[in-house]
Amino acid sequence: MIREVVLSLPFEGLWLARNSPARRVPSHGTDLLGERYAIDFIGVDHRHRTADRRDWRTFLATEPAERFFAYGRPILAPADGVVVGVHDGEIDHVGRRSQLTLVPYALGQVARLRQGIAAIAGNYLIIALRDGGAFVALVHLRAGSVRVALGEEVTTGQPIAECGNSGNSTQPHVHVQVMDSPDLSVAQGIPMAFRRFRERPRGARHPQIRESGLPGEGAVVEPLPVPEPFEAP
Repeated sequence: MIREVVLSLPFEGLWLARNSPARRVPSHGTDLLGERYAIDFIGVDHRHRTADRRDWRTFLATEPAERFFAYGRPILAPADGVVVGVHDGEIDHVGRRSQLTLVPYALGQVARLRQGIAAIAGNYLIIALRDGGAFVALVHLRAGSVRVALGEEVTTGQPIAECGNSGNSTQPHVHVQVMDSPDLSVAQGIPMAFRRFRERPRGARHPQIRESGLPGEGAVVEPLPVPEPFEAP
């Protein structure tokens, strides 16, 4: 088994952690598609809101993806590596916060799984990490936003796509997972952590700085610059 892989958070700004492996494993309730240690991040504003408004649609209907702060935000390469998997062209769905729309959507989960990986992952990128042996997947990307091609080398922090709401997603977010194979149909999940970020745990009044770790469920995180190595004069 490959040891824990440490990544950079694949974005800038404030994001809310959901389905964190810090809460439970498998984090998404399944080992399928390499998801055992996956984590979701939802873009928020300084008030920790996921969308710019609440109205009758929020409670009774679907909502345009554009009203969610995560939608269209840049997604960055979380590590150095080579692109070994690319899928684009899946549509971005409307958002669903209303229980009236979430229940029938949940009932369609099995049917989406039968349709294949694209119906679940939507638009995605898979990067073979430079150190070898592990692959990171970034999932639910915005249609038409992928900026890199198969075989292209990427560096940490490089803009590679935008956050979307494609695939099995009820509101715009980015799903991150590390795996032992680039083939989602057979991949097994690998534990991961993120380097240097500010975290405000759910219910806490003050944030804390973590040099490395996994955000807790419901925590709001913000990546921080990694200090340059000190060199003696």
